[in-house]
Amino acid sequence: MIDTHTHLYLTDDFGEDGADAVRRAVSAGVTHFIFPNVDVSTIEPMLTLHNQFPDITSIGAGLHPTEVKENWRSEMSKTLSLLDNPRCVAVGEVGIDLYWDKTFRAEQMLAFESQLIIARDKNLPVIIHCREGLPEVLEVFGRLGGNLPETIFHSFTMDVASVRDIRRHTDAWFGINGVVTFKNATQLRDAIPEIGLDRIILETDSPYLAPVPHRGKRNESAYLPAISACIAGVLGVTPEAVDIVTTANARKVFRL
Repeated sequence: MIDTHTHLYLTDDFGEDGADAVRRAVSAGVTHFIFPNVDVSTIEPMLTLHNQFPDITSIGAGLHPTEVKENWRSEMSKTLSLLDNPRCVAVGEVGIDLYWDKTFRAEQMLAFESQLIIARDKNLPVIIHCREGLPEVLEVFGRLGGNLPETIFHSFTMDVASVRDIRRHTDAWFGINGVVTFKNATQLRDAIPEIGLDRIILETDSPYLAPVPHRGKRNESAYLPAISACIAGVLGVTPEAVDIVTTANARKVFRL
C-alpha cells in the first residue's frame, strides 16, 4: 500500500514521533509515503523526516490555499523552490478552500492557476485541495483550456455529480481517505463505483480524518488498511485487490 498524502512531519501533531509513525505504518503494510508540503514553515520538518527515510518517502511542493494571503507570490516562490529536489514528485497540495474564509478567493484562484501551469511545464502531477471550491477549481481548469497536468483530487468527499463535473475537464485521480469509513459519508461511498478502482489512490491525510475505528484520534499512516478494507466492501472486492490496484495507480501517477 502507498499512502499518497500524509503529513507525519507536522511537529505540532507528531512532535518527535514522526519517525516512529513511519515505522508503525511500514509494519502495517505501507510501502511508500508522499509528504505534500503546506507552506514555507513546513519545509524544514518535512525534509527532515524525508531524509530519515529517503528510500520510502517522496515529497510534494506547493502553497496550500489557506496559506494564500496578500504576499502569496513570494510565499509560493519560496515553497516551489522544493521542485528542484529530485525526490519531489508532485506540485501540491494546492487548490481552493473557501470553507474557513472567502477573503482571498481571487488570490487563491490566481495561485492555483499559476501552480497548475508550473506543474504542466515541469510534467508533474498536481495534488488538489478542494473544499467548498469546486466551481472555482473548474473555472481555473477552463481558463487553461483543458491543457492541464495530471490531477489528483486529494481527500475527495463529494458526490457522483461532482465526479462527472470534474471528468468534463480532466481524467482525474481521486484520493480516498478515512472519510469513506464515516457513517454519514453515504454520498462518497455512492461515488466510489462511479470513480472506479482504476482511478482511486489511497491516502490518510494524517494527522487528520482518522478512519473508523480510530475516529477522533490523531490519524496515522498505519491506519491505511482500514480505508482499503472499506473501499473493498463498497466495491465487492478483496482488500488485497484494492491494495494491488491502488498501489499500481500511485506508482503510475507519481512515477515511483
